[in-house]
Amino acid sequence: MRNFLIRLIINTVALWVVSSLYGGITFAPGSGLGDYLLAGLVLGLVNTFIRPVLLVLTLPINFLSLGLFTLVVNAVVLLIVAALTSLNVSGFVGAVVGALLLTVVSYLLNLLLR
Repeated sequence: MRNFLIRLIINTVALWVVSSLYGGITFAPGSGLGDYLLAGLVLGLVNTFIRPVLLVLTLPINFLSLGLFTLVVNAVVLLIVAALTSLNVSGFVGAVVGALLLTVVSYLLNLLLR
């Protein structure tokens, strides 16, 4: 339970930081802490259940691109989260850049909390 809460906080803070730094990812006007927490929860669930399936399905492409296609899978995950929450993503390129920034911010937050 403790790890789940830590992951939820990391996902929520990472989404907040990326939406503050990058204009391609925003939250709907009037969004509050609950919307950020919900987006962090949905991001965690999608990363747990849907992302592994997408990675297995795209394994040949991922192999040929030497792993760079994983960034596209991460962008699709971000678009799924945007479809289910009040997160707004400005197109596929915005999702790719946002996924890259989200990966970096999440990594840095994990380093800080360990």
